[in-house]
Amino acid sequence: MGNFKEDIAKIEAMIFDVDGVMTDGRIIPTAEGDFIRCYNCKDGYALAYAIRHGYRICIITGGYGAILERRLRMLGVEEYYIDCMDKLTTLRDYMKRHGLQPEQVLYMGDDIPDLACMREVGMPVCPADSASEVLEVSRYVSEYEGGRGAVRDIIEQVLRSRGDWAKNSDGVTPSSLAASR
Repeated sequence: MGNFKEDIAKIEAMIFDVDGVMTDGRIIPTAEGDFIRCYNCKDGYALAYAIRHGYRICIITGGYGAILERRLRMLGVEEYYIDCMDKLTTLRDYMKRHGLQPEQVLYMGDDIPDLACMREVGMPVCPADSASEVLEVSRYVSEYEGGRGAVRDIIEQVLRSRGDWAKNSDGVTPSSLAASR
């Protein structure tokens, strides 16, 4: 483990949990058995921007629901694993399939189910309001809470370290991603 700024520039794939990372952790169950979650639009923008610029983004979550899947598709996320109860095996399979070494992978989690994955990668990171066990294993703790800019914070840092953040003024929105497919 070297210098954080040098190590973050080696990141080839960013993997995120959903509840408590991309959201503030609150869910509202619907009568149909789905869940309503609140997402941060700046987090979503950063995810879509990274994808548009060729970064590997993967979601591994125990959460599920049609609304969640639709959100991920709107952002352009192609590899996501929902209702996942064995996150570590999923992470290992993903890394093997893409030929990724641990030092090339960032994982952002917030709670105990994320610990095994965070110990497996070279860049474990978390939102400010994560469980104490997660805070202890993280190389970076965002100043932002889950669902309140933590995802944007770490994506922006990775892309800035490689000179890929705000390269042009084209921008990206979920609707423009959907229209280009």
